[in-house]
Amino acid sequence: MPARIRLQRHGKKHQPFYHIVVADGRAPRDGKFIEKLGTYNPMTNPAQIVLNEERACYWLKNGAQPSPTCQRILSYKGVLLRRHLQIGVEKGAITQEQADVKFNEWKQAKEAKIASAKSNIENEARNNAKARIEAEKKVNETKAAAVAAKRQAAAEAEAAAKAEAEAEAAAAEAPAEGEAPAAEENTEA
Repeated sequence: MPARIRLQRHGKKHQPFYHIVVADGRAPRDGKFIEKLGTYNPMTNPAQIVLNEERACYWLKNGAQPSPTCQRILSYKGVLLRRHLQIGVEKGAITQEQADVKFNEWKQAKEAKIASAKSNIENEARNNAKARIEAEKKVNETKAAAVAAKRQAAAEAEAAAKAEAEAEAAAAEAPAEGEAPAAEENTEA
């Protein structure tokens, strides 16, 4: 029975969520499994991985072969490095204390790298939001200026029309007043 460490898909359509399991290599992808080692959520940034590292090392020691994706996950979490160091301890190349020191140094460096990546992602998101707000303000200002110009043009056109109407009314009244006395004179004579 060749054991495989692989992913078992769960979650909704377009929202994958995986269980990291040890299963018989002949079993279907989402079928029967021997042991659940953890979970993997690729929808978060960075991906959220919860893994029982001790049991993963145990299964690797007993010959379980990880799938390519699980191998990357195990490498990311340091399980493969821990297994490599454990083989060195078993062969007598290094002591357990030296292996623990090397692993802890690697883990601290990895955690610092992950923390800086998270902060970079957060800063980039914050800067993108600021840039979007600034761009929206500029667009709103140009729209407001265009609306103000349109209103001013409409007000000027309305004032010009009003002035023209008053001029026409004044022009119509002026000749009417001049003709009216002449018409009166003709009626008197």
